[in-house]
Amino acid sequence: MSESEPPTSPAIPVCEITKRCWFLAGATASGKSEVSLELAARINAEIVSMDSMAIYRLMDVGTAKPTVEQRAAVKHHLVDIVDPDEMFSTSRYHQMAHEAVADIWSRGKEVLFVGGTALYLKAVLRGLFQGPPADWEFRKEIEADLEQFGDEYLHQRLELVDPVSAHNLHPNDHRRIIRALEVFKSTGKPLSHLQMEFDQSTAAEDCRVFALRHARPILHQRIEQRVTTMFEKGLLDEVAEIRQKFDTLSRTAAQAVGYKEAMEHLDGRMSMDHAVERIRIRTRRFARHQETWFRGLTECRMVDLEKDFQTAETVDRLLKLAKTVS
Repeated sequence: MSESEPPTSPAIPVCEITKRCWFLAGATASGKSEVSLELAARINAEIVSMDSMAIYRLMDVGTAKPTVEQRAAVKHHLVDIVDPDEMFSTSRYHQMAHEAVADIWSRGKEVLFVGGTALYLKAVLRGLFQGPPADWEFRKEIEADLEQFGDEYLHQRLELVDPVSAHNLHPNDHRRIIRALEVFKSTGKPLSHLQMEFDQSTAAEDCRVFALRHARPILHQRIEQRVTTMFEKGLLDEVAEIRQKFDTLSRTAAQAVGYKEAMEHLDGRMSMDHAVERIRIRTRRFARHQETWFRGLTECRMVDLEKDFQTAETVDRLLKLAKTVS
């Protein structure tokens, strides 16, 4: 299902959002949900989800979406807003996030962005180059070339037209490489050049952007438990229900870790043990990617947590750090 062009974003200056809003990021399984609920209560905030999979209805267990009880305790925005067969872009998120911020501010509340989708975080903090619409035929051609010639070929192709983007993107980052090639085809200009005006950063001490971080072994333990809990809470039943209602997942929804593996298990193409282990591996890889992104944003202050961290004490630390904002 294709996505229509997003409307023009509301005129809230980027600097105002960056200065006034609170942001809590972190890799998957880092403990964002518990900390965010306590922090929101302490600062009189409503939460704007910054999770690219929490937007999808029915995809609850596999995305560790905030529960009904949690959403009743603190109002959440941008959760359960589209069906799993719908495409959803960063530009559409950017538009809806601005609308949510304006709504929350109109009621005299603070805004707390919470999630692990680094592209959403960067878009809100620095603005967004909308770019041309998706060219699905071109993407299909590129994906065929990728299948035939491999990662290095695709990366070298990008180097020829946009060396800056090629330098910044890993050869395995197929989605962004394809988008950069697509932008060049449509505009004749490198994506890196077009994005320059939207890459003005803010110093960490001038904003309240925090990313929770665990030592790698501890995070891996938390991820293992997260995956085990997903199956205990009914991931397979959830996937079966989604497949009954929708013929296929959209390209964006299909990126959710765990759903592909669950489908392959239900189809008899993957054992349960293999599916569980595969999800754990993909989740660990995804968490490393998230942390790399957060470290690369000058706005982010990394907040290191102990294995048995206490939510209230962590919130106390965040509030203390927030007082240093100039």
